[in-house]
Amino acid sequence: MMHDLVSFNYQITPASEIHLSAVTSIALYGKGVFTTVAISDLKPFLWEKHWKRLNRNAKETGIEISQFDEEEVKSELRRLLVRNDTRDGRSRITFFDESDSKIWNYGSRTKTSLLIQTSKLGVLSERFSLTVSDFRVNSTSPLAGIKSCNYLDNLYAFEDAKAKGFDEAVRLNECDEVVSACMANIFWVKDGKLFTPALETGCLSGTTREWVLENHEVHQTVASLDKLNESDEIFLSSAGIGLRASGIIETTTIPKEMPVYSKLKKTLDLDLS
Repeated sequence: MMHDLVSFNYQITPASEIHLSAVTSIALYGKGVFTTVAISDLKPFLWEKHWKRLNRNAKETGIEISQFDEEEVKSELRRLLVRNDTRDGRSRITFFDESDSKIWNYGSRTKTSLLIQTSKLGVLSERFSLTVSDFRVNSTSPLAGIKSCNYLDNLYAFEDAKAKGFDEAVRLNECDEVVSACMANIFWVKDGKLFTPALETGCLSGTTREWVLENHEVHQTVASLDKLNESDEIFLSSAGIGLRASGIIETTTIPKEMPVYSKLKKTLDLDLS
């Protein structure tokens, strides 16, 4: 559960007192970008990767965030973590575009707002069961690969998987290629080789995904669902869940031995400690 105290434009205040204009681009169109950061001993894990992606996504969506200094945002995050008594947990950092749209223009003076939220770590299953989502990813969309506030596709797919009794779901694109899970990147192992979907499939360049690529030889590929079903190991990655072993599609069966996953999980846990 998120803490009640949040930081909005560098002011720590109860979340219930935060207000966004209803006639701006964020409210009308969901124009904003965000990232979820793992927190360990008051330190944001992989901070540089998160900040770099926020800037890249903001530029790609036309959101002006140059007025926000990286060190000031990082310092404000730490201040909020202290206020919320959270040494370990997670944080969401969101930039909202509060400028007018070209269609509905009311002369808004506010351009971009910053919201920082924090939460303690929830209880997560060590192993996730997977189904296949009916909700496709459009790899040609201008929002493909961007962590945008316009996140309903992901949310619908995730809630549908939960309603069917699974922890997560594999999402395919319009070409029947494996893209990701609903809220995480996906990896699989075959004959000791590690694979993950290439960015061209429409998947998000997750920060934990980047960490895996830096700590293991990974083949970024375009693959059908059959490749997952034929694999020896499957696991998910994200800042919110870290690394989580996953079952064979549509079952809860998980291999007893997962050497590649186990090695990476141990390394990640050491990096976080």
